[in-house]
Amino acid sequence: MVTKMTVPPMQLVEKDGPGTQMCAVMEDLGSISVKRALIPEPAEDEVRIKVKWVGICGSDLEVYRGAREPEFLTYPTRLGHEVAGIIDKIGKNVIGLREGDHVSLRYVWGAFAEYVCCSPFAVKVLPKDFPLIEGSLIEVLPPLIHTAERAEISPHKNVLIMGQGVSGLAMTQMIRLYSPKNLVTTDLFDEKLELSKKYGATHTYKLPAADTRTMDIVGKDFPDGFDVVIPCLLEGSGMVDAIDAAAQNGRIVMYGCIGTSHKPIDFFKIHKKRLDILSTEPKRDIDNRRFFEEGLRLVTDGLVNTKETITHIFPLEKIEEAFKLRNDRSGDVIHVIIDCDVNASQNE
Repeated sequence: MVTKMTVPPMQLVEKDGPGTQMCAVMEDLGSISVKRALIPEPAEDEVRIKVKWVGICGSDLEVYRGAREPEFLTYPTRLGHEVAGIIDKIGKNVIGLREGDHVSLRYVWGAFAEYVCCSPFAVKVLPKDFPLIEGSLIEVLPPLIHTAERAEISPHKNVLIMGQGVSGLAMTQMIRLYSPKNLVTTDLFDEKLELSKKYGATHTYKLPAADTRTMDIVGKDFPDGFDVVIPCLLEGSGMVDAIDAAAQNGRIVMYGCIGTSHKPIDFFKIHKKRLDILSTEPKRDIDNRRFFEEGLRLVTDGLVNTKETITHIFPLEKIEEAFKLRNDRSGDVIHVIIDCDVNASQNE
């Protein structure tokens, strides 16, 4: 059975005091606030992470907006899974990992906090000289690599990436390494498309509105559609547009659009076009670990830039302000990061 995302348990308390920490709790739609909780102790097969940086992911926004269905989660809940920090305590059965290791985490949800505990499976050790702030986004690299492999990209294929947010821009950098004939990107904002062009897009197109049909904008240049379509959007309704943009015998790899679609999906169109629609999370734990290692290497080798998209940093106590900023669509807001090292942020 493949390992799934876990939310480390955290016991909330009423007051500040020794052995307590700050953590963010989302109690209802559009409402996230800072609470107090006990600092957790690692089990014998776990490590404890002193969390430093956590990025606000698009999936966090979907929960914040209420776009995830009840079977996915219920409120109150905790968010945050793009994590970088330092191991500060080791369970007695853990080998290999050491206190003081700089790490990125994967498959840990609820990390907008000062400390979390997790299994070694979730941990990837970072080089000590690698800037820790850039380590949080390494969490997205495994599904990016898996997306590229499932897309079966080759030099004669045209690829469309829909959306150039944090993950979309990282996806563009990844897909260019697979040498497609044309790499086309779309977004609502010129600033993001400029970065996209820098990262390897051969064609960029600005959409005038979120509900604009992509082929109405790109169809003149690519009338037959695209061999590979990769939506890097949030809510699932974008799949309707992705299906329209796919060429005959094309392939859609769902990095995004994994939420509920509130528009009808024409399955006959999928059948008529002979489309393949694929998901992206690895189905085997060994692949997840392999992609984690490969993703880190791409970043440390300078092939995927996780620094340039960081536009805003907020301390943990201002997380509600950070979510409101991230939730408002804007060209100058890309990657918003929370500094969970409370003592450091208060001393700045």
